[in-house]
Amino acid sequence: MRLIAQRAGVSLPMVELLFGTKGRLLKAAIDVAIVGDDEPVAVLQRSWTDAAVRADTVAGLLTVVAAVLGPAQQRSAGLVLAAFEAASTDAELVDLAGQMTAQRATTAGWIVDELKRRAALRAGLTRSEAIDTVWILMDPAVFDRLTRQRGWTLRRYQHWFASSVARLLTADEPINSRTTTTPTKDTSTTRRHAT
Repeated sequence: MRLIAQRAGVSLPMVELLFGTKGRLLKAAIDVAIVGDDEPVAVLQRSWTDAAVRADTVAGLLTVVAAVLGPAQQRSAGLVLAAFEAASTDAELVDLAGQMTAQRATTAGWIVDELKRRAALRAGLTRSEAIDTVWILMDPAVFDRLTRQRGWTLRRYQHWFASSVARLLTADEPINSRTTTTPTKDTSTTRRHAT
């Protein structure tokens, strides 16, 4: 915290007064990185959710969600991953890691509920399983692996996220499928010979 105070040009007591602990300071930094500003408005109470709710199709909903998720991941994934890594050895950050995990689950639940207003879930898929699927697709580690390690662009990640959610959760066709395939009937037969 001393280095942060020095770089901010304020005293260490000022940083400690404002944030109290390094966990609260890191949480504030992550929150700002996720939403892109320091307004005290929760992620799911921001204007983008109004646009998502107004979308009348799965594709429209997921396009809005992906357009927000991608830049949020770009700004915050490194900090979030650092917090999770540090939580393994720093008891103060364990609560922060738990909060971030729960917040992602809440957002995933909201996405699933909005999706269900537009389309049925795939046969046999429960709401809980759908939330878990979106939750893992939203994982900052997935974003990091695909963009930093595999060289994906932000646009490619956003398309992948939206089309993956649609394909994995709904019975409808995936969003903007690059290729259309028609299933062919298998006409081969297997014969058994009596012995």
